[in-house]
Amino acid sequence: MLLLLAGVARAAIPNAMLRGRPSLPKFSAPERLVTSPNGTALPDIKTIYYFDQLIDHNDPGLGTFQQRYWMNWEFYEPGGPIILMTPGEDDASSGYQSFVTNYTINGLIAQQQKGAVVIIEHRFFGESNPYDNLTSQSLALLTIQQAIDDLVYFATTADLPMPGGDAVKPGQAPWVLVGGSYSGALTSWTMVNKPGIFWAGYASSAVVETITDYYAYFTPIRDYMPRNCSSDVEAVIAHLDRMYVVNDTAGIQTLKEAFGLGGLVHVDDFAYALQYNLFEWQALQPHADPGTLFFDFCDALEVKDGVNAGPEGWGLENAIYSWGKFWNTTYYNHVCNDRDAETCIGTYNTSQSYWTNVTVDNADRSWTWMVCNQIGFYQVGPPEGQPAIVSHILQPIYDERQCVNMFPQAFASPPEPTIAKTNRMYDGWDVDIPRLFFANGLRDPWREATVSADGLNKANTTSMPIYEGDGFHASDMFTLIGFDDPSIAAVQDAALMYMKEWLAEWKPSA
Repeated sequence: MLLLLAGVARAAIPNAMLRGRPSLPKFSAPERLVTSPNGTALPDIKTIYYFDQLIDHNDPGLGTFQQRYWMNWEFYEPGGPIILMTPGEDDASSGYQSFVTNYTINGLIAQQQKGAVVIIEHRFFGESNPYDNLTSQSLALLTIQQAIDDLVYFATTADLPMPGGDAVKPGQAPWVLVGGSYSGALTSWTMVNKPGIFWAGYASSAVVETITDYYAYFTPIRDYMPRNCSSDVEAVIAHLDRMYVVNDTAGIQTLKEAFGLGGLVHVDDFAYALQYNLFEWQALQPHADPGTLFFDFCDALEVKDGVNAGPEGWGLENAIYSWGKFWNTTYYNHVCNDRDAETCIGTYNTSQSYWTNVTVDNADRSWTWMVCNQIGFYQVGPPEGQPAIVSHILQPIYDERQCVNMFPQAFASPPEPTIAKTNRMYDGWDVDIPRLFFANGLRDPWREATVSADGLNKANTTSMPIYEGDGFHASDMFTLIGFDDPSIAAVQDAALMYMKEWLAEWKPSA
């Protein structure tokens, strides 16, 4: 690592997995006094500021809403850059304040370049809502383009609360747009759609190519999880799929009961429940200890009488018994607490509050709106003939049906998201923007939607560098993970090198 950290202490980065979303991991940085370069005490990094954001960029006459943001200028000196990031599809107050510090790549850039860092909450997430509800009518203003326009309007309009903060707009100071996961894609999409506003960008695990049938989510998981574990998972999934093809309802019911899920009425809901353990992979980072839920799951399958199974696993019978036991004794309570299986996992009872609750600060609902309309990313079974750790029963229609469940006023029938239009408007894998740094992880389940997807072979250039570490999801955004993994430290060092070069080239507008 190139830079010394101000007051850094090793802190645990907890599992931050949000099922089904390309979400940015988060953690709470240890509290410390924040001071300016001259020693003046600065506001706490949890201080909330408000910006009058346009409700609708296509109709400014509708007025504004209060968009929350946070910032830190402990490293700032006049002439330094403004580093802007939105955490994307989450409440920005729930652990993302660390992204204004040098515990993250944002703060490392600011520290190196004597800049200030701003985190802004995405519209319709947390408390940054144009309206006081999440009905279909309100969410019509939750689009990629409105989110892009929010970032641009903030950069070009906001007077920041730091000294001199009214004179650091693009043209007066260089702005760097940073993002990870969905917000990493938003970084790329913004620089494509609104060139010239942000001088440079950093996009980590950026899911730039929207994909409906996103079975490739599970490819890195299958490739890098313990081989004995994947073998036994494949055996159970193949067994379920065989029974489904021949309509062996009795056999399927027996299998469900082995997992304590006999009360699940629909077989596709059961197939989806078997994905849950695999989704735990997204919470992993290189420093993860063996006590994480994903490794607990594999150990439950593969350690028998103190002996680890070989690469082929223990076989179907033991896999059903051991995986089922893990669900019954450990995982069911983790997922469902005291709810019955149908209430907890079932997706057919549309009267449940999960589908009908329209109160604000409901990230699942807001993100589902984006998924159903523009983004897709349905994590489903692979094409026939490919090794499967996820059932072929699961196809996009399973998720598209749930769009109708949640938004019956908007969808009379299961919708297909407009991914072709999204990729065409914002360039997807075809992105070619100067001074945009891409960072990806070899073991990231979202890798196949990034510019490091297998077979894409996108060129790594000095204009638009593409680096890949041996990490998981957005691993490179966290300073401490660079300490743990030299390949991630190399990505972070390269990013800082490019930012230094690019920012040295910036000149104010005449």
